[in-house]
Amino acid sequence: MTNKIEVSNLDFFYGKAQALFDITLEVPERQVVAFIGPSGCGKSTFLRTLNRMNDTIPIARAQGVVTIDGKNIYAPGTDVVALRRKVGMVFQKSNPFPKSIFENVAYGIRINKIHSSKADLTERVEKALHDAALWDEVKDRLNMSAFGLSGGQQQRLCIARALAVQPEVILMDEPASALDPIATQKIEELVVGLKRDYTIVIVTHNMQQASRVSDKTAFFMLGKLVEYNSTQKIFTNPEQKLTEDYVTGRFG
Repeated sequence: MTNKIEVSNLDFFYGKAQALFDITLEVPERQVVAFIGPSGCGKSTFLRTLNRMNDTIPIARAQGVVTIDGKNIYAPGTDVVALRRKVGMVFQKSNPFPKSIFENVAYGIRINKIHSSKADLTERVEKALHDAALWDEVKDRLNMSAFGLSGGQQQRLCIARALAVQPEVILMDEPASALDPIATQKIEELVVGLKRDYTIVIVTHNMQQASRVSDKTAFFMLGKLVEYNSTQKIFTNPEQKLTEDYVTGRFG
């Protein structure tokens, strides 16, 4: 199986404070990898190193190697805009733009100039909404404000917006933590379906969610990667006592 992402000996700092310690792991292509661990353990920080979102924080710096398709994304001269187009991000809180449903999805297509005509733009928007399992719910109100959608629909709209620029990797930072159980189930079903075409890394506090959607699970504690293995092994027969204590609810 081909690895889409390979991380080796990654350290990460906010100023003098070290947040990640010597992280090494691989993310196989077209699989879902879940990051679990207690709050403040570094899983969201690590997620953001995979498309250099942390670059927006002046005092943040990474040491080590992160390769995507064999290219070190921290190498000098890396086109960070192109990187973030290839590695899309969906945040914990849905953040639709104050625009119509259509224009939310069209936004990235327009700024990246990846459409050839108005018809092509419309087709790309429709495909992204289909891929995000939202088309049937919004096809008759594409010109209405995105703020008129429910929380779960807004989150799927943000996923459609990420998919519209044709990324290869999708990072999701607790995408269902603010949603009700029915909306959460839709997001989970969507994640499982999307791995046919995308490599997905998801941060979640919800242990059951990790076990339902992911192929592999990484358990973080205090900025360190404690254990990384197939999800089934992590949840049924972990190698580390600390992992077992966490997944069985003894702490966290």
